[in-house]
Amino acid sequence: MSFAGQWHTKYLKHLLTKRVTIMIEMTQELAQQALQAAFAKADEIGAKMGVTIVDEAGRLVLSARADGSGFYTFNTSFAKAVTSASYKKSTMDMVNGRGINPHFFDALPSVIPGGALPTAGAVPIVRGGHIIGAIGIGGGLPEQDDECAKAGAAAIAG
Repeated sequence: MSFAGQWHTKYLKHLLTKRVTIMIEMTQELAQQALQAAFAKADEIGAKMGVTIVDEAGRLVLSARADGSGFYTFNTSFAKAVTSASYKKSTMDMVNGRGINPHFFDALPSVIPGGALPTAGAVPIVRGGHIIGAIGIGGGLPEQDDECAKAGAAAIAG
């Protein structure tokens, strides 16, 4: 057996003896379920929202806005979702911790224009103990956006 063949065999044996982490991906189907749950919560509270779901790296998976919602709700929901995915925490938690470093939060939207918005309304989506993405909501009061984001994430948590 050649050196390359020996190395390959040794490497495969090494991989088989190690714990393999299974990657859970944000799929279109999961994103659709989260979106529907968020819209259902928005209807329940009487708010017109934009909803965006991103994967763990902040890449767009799905976005939609309700009839009658503001035209910037896509932009705000996307920026909130990216922020939540990037920092791996709820944007409401970030708002509540703002006092620790207010200059950071004031500067963040300028540093990443259109790509980060540390305001209430986005939460990570967790499945199998891993963050697979985030859901961001725009269009309501901060508490409404947060409530709808939590409803969307809870619909596919597992």
